[in-house]
Amino acid sequence: MTGRDLDQFVIDRVGDGEFNVHRDLFRDRTLFDLEMKHIFEGSWVFLGLASQAPNPHDYFTTWIGRQPVVIMRDATGVLGAFLNSCRHRGATVCPHEQGHAKYHVCPYHGWAYDSAGKNLDVRDRQHGQYSAAFDRDSHDLAAIAKFGNYRGFLFGCLNADAPPLPQHLGDTRFFLDLVVDQSPHGVELVPGSSTYTFNGNWKLQIENCVDVYHVLSAHSSFVKIVERRRSGESANQLEALDFAAYRSAAITRGSFTFDYGHAVIWAQNATPQIRPLFPMIDEIKQRVGAIKAEWMLYSRNLTLYPNVQIAENASLQMRVIRPLAVDKTEMRIYCLAPIGESDHTRTFRIRQYEDFFNVSGLATPDDTTCYEDCQTGYRAHSINWQQGYARGITAVQRGADDYAKTIGITPVTSQHGPHDIQDETIFHASYREWLRLMKAGAK
Repeated sequence: MTGRDLDQFVIDRVGDGEFNVHRDLFRDRTLFDLEMKHIFEGSWVFLGLASQAPNPHDYFTTWIGRQPVVIMRDATGVLGAFLNSCRHRGATVCPHEQGHAKYHVCPYHGWAYDSAGKNLDVRDRQHGQYSAAFDRDSHDLAAIAKFGNYRGFLFGCLNADAPPLPQHLGDTRFFLDLVVDQSPHGVELVPGSSTYTFNGNWKLQIENCVDVYHVLSAHSSFVKIVERRRSGESANQLEALDFAAYRSAAITRGSFTFDYGHAVIWAQNATPQIRPLFPMIDEIKQRVGAIKAEWMLYSRNLTLYPNVQIAENASLQMRVIRPLAVDKTEMRIYCLAPIGESDHTRTFRIRQYEDFFNVSGLATPDDTTCYEDCQTGYRAHSINWQQGYARGITAVQRGADDYAKTIGITPVTSQHGPHDIQDETIFHASYREWLRLMKAGAK
């Protein structure tokens, strides 16, 4: 498929008031295969947190697109990222999700590797009658082309020509800093995670994280539950989310988009006292300043294209996206927390997370049901184009607005105003990056 062929799938004429996406992006298997090759295996993707392998010889396994990867910390404490495939016949060397091992022995023919990926033994090599050509080859695990660490967030890339990680992340680093700096000791995963699949295209999840428009309709049952709690009708008085902010004209909401497909939505918080971070806010102000502390209490949903999302509108959640097929996606979700917070705050944080975000929570099933409804609707092949990228198109501005300038970032686009804009131009960045990466791969 040529670049000219790919151009037919995205209409980007914002200057004329038009942006649109062809529905084949959600239902065409050929496009999906190209996405795996050119997007997930051709650009930076999120791999995990350094805290998942805190000690020498710790490891965890993950994926870059369809390729298995193992992250290991060697004897000196240095992290490395390797394809999880024995150099002999290709069996996975690390079959477990995580663990601790000085040595990894392939279960098939017994080739052995250390935690730095170095081959230590080709079993019975002395009797193998190998050639000189074999001896000249490296038998170490294959390191991925690029591996980067931003403040404990680990990223990898199979494309040696991809830009450096700091360039790829750009000003989204401000929003990662808002997560990491919630504690002087950084952030950690609360033990445990949830994994689930939905029968829909992965880009539905990319959109949803920064989609304000769906909240009051898709999550109407949760809105009613929150209202019952506040009225005293419910025995459960947990305050998980400030839905008043979604309706109040006094609350300013906004969005930023960035190069490489990243985007963030934010909103002022009408009731910051319901945030788990609130008891620590005075210490945080002293450490990072009043502006950063204020933004930590804002609701923020960040998408780092193409596979990780960090949402902090109730508790603090991380979602990792793994496409399995054009119409099937795996999600792994985690609760994040500042290291060192009190037991009381940690308990409150987990209760909020379970209430809204968790796979058994009151919001996630709403969203996944909507994704599957969309995927079913995409079977209507007579309809080619979406109509879902127009809200806010006459209000979005290029570059930094006053809010961006206050925090010292320069986004590609900015938008702010009352809740009822419910901006959809926030989606444009991911489809521009989709087209850029797909065309670059086509060359």
